[in-house]
Amino acid sequence: MSDNNFQRRCILKGAASLGGLAAMQSLIGVTPSSGKDMAKIKMQLGWFASNGILGEAVAMKKGFYAEHGVELEVVPGGPSVDGVGGVASGQASLGQISSSPSIMLARSAGIPIKAFAAGYQKHPFTYFSVSKSPIRTPKDMIGKTIATQPTAFILLRALLAKNGISEDQVEIVNMGSDMNQLMTGQAQAVTGWLTNTNALKILGDDRVDLMLWDAGIQLYANVYYATDDAIANHSDALAGFLSGSAKGWGFARKNPEEAVAILVETYPNLDKASELEAVGPVLGFGFNDTTASNGWAAMNKENWESQVGTYASLGQFKGDTPSVDDVMTTKILEATADVRKSVAS
Repeated sequence: MSDNNFQRRCILKGAASLGGLAAMQSLIGVTPSSGKDMAKIKMQLGWFASNGILGEAVAMKKGFYAEHGVELEVVPGGPSVDGVGGVASGQASLGQISSSPSIMLARSAGIPIKAFAAGYQKHPFTYFSVSKSPIRTPKDMIGKTIATQPTAFILLRALLAKNGISEDQVEIVNMGSDMNQLMTGQAQAVTGWLTNTNALKILGDDRVDLMLWDAGIQLYANVYYATDDAIANHSDALAGFLSGSAKGWGFARKNPEEAVAILVETYPNLDKASELEAVGPVLGFGFNDTTASNGWAAMNKENWESQVGTYASLGQFKGDTPSVDDVMTTKILEATADVRKSVAS
């Protein structure tokens, strides 16, 4: 099953349960707390809680949201949770989703959500090989077997198309969550996130990395999104949320060990030793040259336009091809520019 079909099925299922998209409203309530009005916000995750919300855990613990008039509740996702549908129907105020194409596919399916920030400006998705049969460039994939998750088939198809490689020149096979197919020689590359340090240990120093970003498919990761209604009518609350998150991520950048301790205290199912190993790569994707110039969580229209064009060229939109303004807005980024830049300098 392609990434597009899997996501579209979930998206359309969520849309069908809404009973009319025009009636959707965001759930941002104002409640009295500590003597002042606080915007009560629910953030729906696309998956289980992980180090992708390191900054949010810190911001809750340190009171950074309260400083900006926000009370945040994080709602975990999972394989049976339609996070996009939950945000679109108003069950949550905003969401965080792992990869930017999900926003484009939802919009094409008629769901009125759009991205307003990107936690990782560069997506960590990577093709891993070993030095005896290295894949350092897309051309090195020719004649090789590439194992990837069914939901990531479309990413490989996009990579091949971007680099002028015919799909019949590469054998694409399914993989699970581990690296066994690479270690046994069944495949010459497997895929995963560079931030998943536990899974990568088995490859050791022999590992060769080819990031999807460096191969020409430049997606955003850990994308924050909300409905059109929330962005139009509750932008102050969203700006308060993003400001608090920025401070949380900025604190984590300067105090990674304390941040990990807070994350594990908040989510005891996470392993502290593993998170300490992962925190460097996680912060590396949250802070880079782009954020140094434009602030934490930055994103731009040109990148989104390229993503929409790539997916359109591969026939991934069964509805209308969304415009850049359909899938993203810089409104909340502009409102929070000062605080976002201050934590990334």
